[in-house]
Amino acid sequence: MKPLPRLRFAHLPTPIEHLPRLSAVLGGPKLLIKRDDQTGLAFGGNKTRKLEFLLAEAQAQGARTLITTGAVQSNHCRQTAAAAARFGFDCVLILTLPENPSEKDRALSGNLLLDHLFHAEILWTERQTREEVLWEAFDTAWKAGRRPYLVPYGGSNAVGAAAYAFAMQEMFSQNLHPQWVVFASSSGGTQAGLTVGSQLFGFHGKVLGISVDETAQELQGRIARLATEVASLLGETLTFAPQDIMVSDDYLGGGYGVMGSAEREAISMFARYEGVLLDPVYTGRAAAGLIDLIRKGFFDPTDTVLFWHTGGTPALFASRYKDLY
Repeated sequence: MKPLPRLRFAHLPTPIEHLPRLSAVLGGPKLLIKRDDQTGLAFGGNKTRKLEFLLAEAQAQGARTLITTGAVQSNHCRQTAAAAARFGFDCVLILTLPENPSEKDRALSGNLLLDHLFHAEILWTERQTREEVLWEAFDTAWKAGRRPYLVPYGGSNAVGAAAYAFAMQEMFSQNLHPQWVVFASSSGGTQAGLTVGSQLFGFHGKVLGISVDETAQELQGRIARLATEVASLLGETLTFAPQDIMVSDDYLGGGYGVMGSAEREAISMFARYEGVLLDPVYTGRAAAGLIDLIRKGFFDPTDTVLFWHTGGTPALFASRYKDLY
């Protein structure tokens, strides 16, 4: 696997912990957790791994401003803003408001509060105009001589996603060979990288993404294309098809960022039985899917299942969720 330019600032390797009490309560397989919520950058999360590679590329291109986009409580935007502050970039965030936004959505809480603390410049938009506003911001920055670098949505291009091929290598270095790896899947970069890493390092288990906001068909196609691009970037001749990608879209609930009873239960159970905090949008939904699959007998009782915690903790403290726990 070809090495890539990288700025090493994540706290790696992230620990792997046993979840004995939760395993006992659910009465299913042996549960472990990979703590990528502890990658160290501004409350951590999976985007920190991706940003190690993306910022190296930005520096190589002589960039001075990072521009990216996401939802109001975007973990990706929060970590991008933090990385910009640490390495001396300006940062412009294009944040997408939900339909029928309320005062709570713009309140300085959760990830949005941290964006302000990192002195990111924030531009507001709606989903249907997000791309237009993003490119307008890029063009404006370029004409002003700010040397912008576009960090892709979720950090999920081939450069960013490659981080999770190396993360799979890290898991093997920790002498762990579970039958299943389960996690939240949305922009697709994490799953694309893990898929490539599985092939390169001979992982014989299964990689299952719990979709947060996309249909399985949409996500499988995107991840297959991205995984093929990641392999090529790493100098490997691997090709992936949608049918090679395992995605469950059974847990989309009320839509992106809408916390329902399943997410509340998952957050409560991980906190109560293991002292582990999940978030309302990503890991809460993925854990809800994992819990439901265990209850349905999806996994063999003798299996070891690794839940890959992709972070998002600050969203727990967002104003829009404070009355829902």
